[in-house]
Amino acid sequence: MPKFITTTDGLSIAYNFLPGNSPAVIFMPGFFSHMQGTKALWLEKCCRERGQAYVRFDYRGHGESDGKFEEGTVSDWLNDTLLILDNIAPTPVVAVGSSMGGWIALLAALARPDIIAGLVGIASSPDFTQSIYEERMSDAQRNEMDEKGFISSPSEYQEEPVIITRELIEDGKKHLLLNREKLNLDVPVCLIHGKKDADVSWKKSLELQKKIGSNRCELILVPDGEHRLSRPQDLKLIDRLVQKITSSVSH
Repeated sequence: MPKFITTTDGLSIAYNFLPGNSPAVIFMPGFFSHMQGTKALWLEKCCRERGQAYVRFDYRGHGESDGKFEEGTVSDWLNDTLLILDNIAPTPVVAVGSSMGGWIALLAALARPDIIAGLVGIASSPDFTQSIYEERMSDAQRNEMDEKGFISSPSEYQEEPVIITRELIEDGKKHLLLNREKLNLDVPVCLIHGKKDADVSWKKSLELQKKIGSNRCELILVPDGEHRLSRPQDLKLIDRLVQKITSSVSH
């Protein structure tokens, strides 16, 4: 059963905390995903087996947390993450972010350099709100969003469509990373991305590596990997990278 922590605006954020050795690992899910996903549970199993502390949680409007998904923004989900980092996760932390969670993890690392000591990004999707608006939406959908304030977009990952709001797109502009000359992250970073990812191009991770600096950031491309990276071999690779970052943080 999850535990809950309350946000400043009164919402309950669900989380699970596994006590153990330092540094703790914290998993940040993707857009419309949750802490019961394959990668989140796999990493918990791995951390439990080696006695490492681990935290997983649901952003507002996701999973078992309060709130409506369509009312959430990147700012909201980042604040939920910072709430968990500030109050639940024992310091230091290795942040692991999947897809949108990779973007959130980077933003959190910039906001909490005293807490996040290392980072693993899985098919990271920085600036995805801008990508949705500029690259994926048709002119008709943009017009619909202007008129109604939202569009309903089909998803290949669940039956119900995903609601994309104008507020989400506008709020995302506050958090763009790829338009920055560089990202001042003084922690070890490892990015993993499938070259057959049809949702987020692996070139996004290549851009991130350039902005973080190859001396701090390793990029691993999986030739036959798709977006989810949830096959057994992908999961084992992800945990190896988490252990690698953990080792570099511990010494």
